[in-house]
Amino acid sequence: MPLKFPTPYSDISNPAMKSSTREWLINIQRGKCWFCNEPLEGNPPESILSDPIDTTLFPPRFFDYPIHIHHDHQSDLVQGVVHARCNAWMWQYTGK
Repeated sequence: MPLKFPTPYSDISNPAMKSSTREWLINIQRGKCWFCNEPLEGNPPESILSDPIDTTLFPPRFFDYPIHIHHDHQSDLVQGVVHARCNAWMWQYTGK
């Protein structure tokens, strides 16, 4: 296990640590998105895909990575891995 949970997202800034943490979370989540509960290998549900996303709100390479480590922006605590689209949807529509 790469991390002790709960852990701050800022503690995993090293790319190798992010990669191993992402893989560990995918495994413990059984390959499903923390937010929508759909397989990470596929797409989020239509209810998320149908809402427009303002891609200018996100860093240039944000959507280059299909699976993101999601964290609460207020507490900085890691919550799980999510589809990139789910991550963008949560940030844009809920501020989380």
